[in-house]
Amino acid sequence: MLRVENIVKQYSGHTALDDISITTKRGEIFGLLGPNGAGKTSLIRIINQITGPDVGKIFIEGRELKRSDIEHIGYLPEERGLYKKMKVKDQVMYFARLKGLSKSEAKRKMNEWFEKFEITSWYDKKVEELSKGMAQKIQFIITVIHEPKILILDEPFSGFDPINTELIKQEILSLKKKGTSIMISTHNMNSVEEICDSIALINKAKLVLDGKLSDVKNKFRSNTYAIQFKGMMFAFANALFASFSLEHSEQIDEDRAIAHVKLLKGNTLNDLLKTVIPVVEIEAVHEIVPSMNDIFIEAVTGAKKSNEYLKNDETPEEGGNKAEEGGSDE
Repeated sequence: MLRVENIVKQYSGHTALDDISITTKRGEIFGLLGPNGAGKTSLIRIINQITGPDVGKIFIEGRELKRSDIEHIGYLPEERGLYKKMKVKDQVMYFARLKGLSKSEAKRKMNEWFEKFEITSWYDKKVEELSKGMAQKIQFIITVIHEPKILILDEPFSGFDPINTELIKQEILSLKKKGTSIMISTHNMNSVEEICDSIALINKAKLVLDGKLSDVKNKFRSNTYAIQFKGMMFAFANALFASFSLEHSEQIDEDRAIAHVKLLKGNTLNDLLKTVIPVVEIEAVHEIVPSMNDIFIEAVTGAKKSNEYLKNDETPEEGGNKAEEGGSDE
């Protein structure tokens, strides 16, 4: 659907984008990731034709992007662009008309969205009367009201409570099912894990990681397993010998512990279990798969993030990693 080829962008000697190439597909949610200042916003502005690239091209549906294609793109910027003194209904109608909708069509679609979000009482409110989350809903409606083929969302869940975050998330998934190509720029790695199909990670103007989310996560797997057991840690560690590496251990109580064990020399989980079952009683096992938060940190800094070890009242099935949220990227 959208193809970015060899984009280079410089500002007064500073390289914002250095030979960036990515592709998004129809009906796919694509995560555009990177630390603050990496170049994400610069790329988004080029796609939206707010600025132009110094080198490279953008293609939409197989042909080079042209000015009129702006009607096929919906853009939700992180810096919200609503007129504070204007009434909500007038604001939505104004932007819908700008996107090419007729007056009657704009009004019909506005009513549909307001009824869906149960906000019909907001028609005559001014934006300055709305909370941040309420204004966010209006901005989202303005972004999608013309049913764009490509939807670009910059930190779309910022300002929402958990209930409204889930509401917007479900609307994004619904748009995906209808064939919309969706690009999300965010620092919220939980959201990336939940809804993104593919990702690209930009750091210091360069593309450092891209591909299907499942493939990216597999690439960062380390064949390490968390094993919760009943028995002596000394006996457990001795049984591992040279075929496995004990990466971490933690005593839960007097006779129960958790160990993180890495497979070596082509050994499998079955080999590991056969080795330790004779000396301890296994209570739970799970593979330690890196979270997107861990992958983000490792890809950007080159340093592996320590696994968040299980608390004493958690089993391996309950343990997990937390994601971080951040601010704007430029």
